[in-house]
Amino acid sequence: MYISLTNTPAPPTSEKPRRSGGRRPRAGIRTVSSTVITLGFVSLLTDISSESVSAILPLYITGVLGLSTIAFGVLDGLYQGVSAFVRIAGGYTSDRVGQPKWVAFAGYALAAVARVGLLFGTGFAALSAVITADRIGKGIRTAPRDALITAASDPERLATAFGVHRMLDNIGAALGPLIAFFILLAVPDGFSVVFVASLAFATLGVVLLGLIVPNVRTARREREASGARPRFAWSAVWNGPMRRVLAASGILGLLTIGDGFIYLVLQSRSDFAAQWFPLLYVGTNVAFLAFAIPLGRWADRIGRARVFVIGHLGLLAAYVVAALPMVDAAATVLCLVFLGGFYAATDGVLSALAAQLTTPETRGTGIAAAQTVIAVSRFAAAAGFGVLWFLVGREASLLIVAGALVVAIAAVTVLLAPLLRREKAGAP
Repeated sequence: MYISLTNTPAPPTSEKPRRSGGRRPRAGIRTVSSTVITLGFVSLLTDISSESVSAILPLYITGVLGLSTIAFGVLDGLYQGVSAFVRIAGGYTSDRVGQPKWVAFAGYALAAVARVGLLFGTGFAALSAVITADRIGKGIRTAPRDALITAASDPERLATAFGVHRMLDNIGAALGPLIAFFILLAVPDGFSVVFVASLAFATLGVVLLGLIVPNVRTARREREASGARPRFAWSAVWNGPMRRVLAASGILGLLTIGDGFIYLVLQSRSDFAAQWFPLLYVGTNVAFLAFAIPLGRWADRIGRARVFVIGHLGLLAAYVVAALPMVDAAATVLCLVFLGGFYAATDGVLSALAAQLTTPETRGTGIAAAQTVIAVSRFAAAAGFGVLWFLVGREASLLIVAGALVVAIAAVTVLLAPLLRREKAGAP
């Protein structure tokens, strides 16, 4: 992969991006800004921190603390969804004050401070407070960070830039569980050691962001070039194609249960998954980083909405494989590959799609709106699935969700039909 070490994004072109047929010029196909690379390393360090903890949380909560699957569902829902309450505020603030770097910095710093609470919280209430603080930090930082990526990138290769960032992000997400695994291998029941290591990596990420990443401000640059003061228009966030994207994200998010539940299903029936439980997160994230750039480039070529919908077929496949009787190791590996492909086709691609459909002055808010809908819906999905598991059992609950997801994918395809037709026609 060739990477350009420049903080200045490639100038936009007046040509419409090609969605199919023909070839783009080779120059710059694999080029991203150094700002994207540096943000990728910030995310790498932060994800080592967060994923080293999330890899052991299912066992820590249900095994060490002895809490029920309903309690785990609530905590996992908090982990997935509490950031929703501040995502739009974070994106809106970065748009209005023109300081996306420092808004993101505040979020990263809060999440790092929350790591300290893991060393002392041992009950449901304490863990809820720690997870809430950590996820609020994530909610504050994510949209401003993605706005920085957008401002520093060529608009025609935006999904590719997000793919590069998510690749680096997921290297950290793969290393985190590995670190947790080897710590627990060397120090049985050494959960507190994992928490200390998590705090150290989070602190390094905050320092790197504060000292190295430039504060790219697209709206101000465009205002200086045009001499006009850009206006913030909520209609760019809530109306038009964005309304359909937000609705589609919510529908699909309601059927996206937490990975921890899938891993617990695999563990409960598979000696292979039980033995290597912390490394299941590694497998998912290795698949994610392997697919991130190819699927990002594919989304730039055939359409971001199209790839976002297709990606949910990977999630559906993961549900089916986890629920049906298969050879233990094969089922586990297939689940991890399908989950990684799902995240690679939806995470950065959705941010690129939201950035594409909003204006520079509302970009942070638009990205945050999409992420908020995802977070809220996944919170509901995780909490609801914990109850469903309790009522009907693990395999039956997965098959119920898989059936509902089939219907949802068909409904979302109809909902996004105007946008999909535009992408097929090559419209920007």
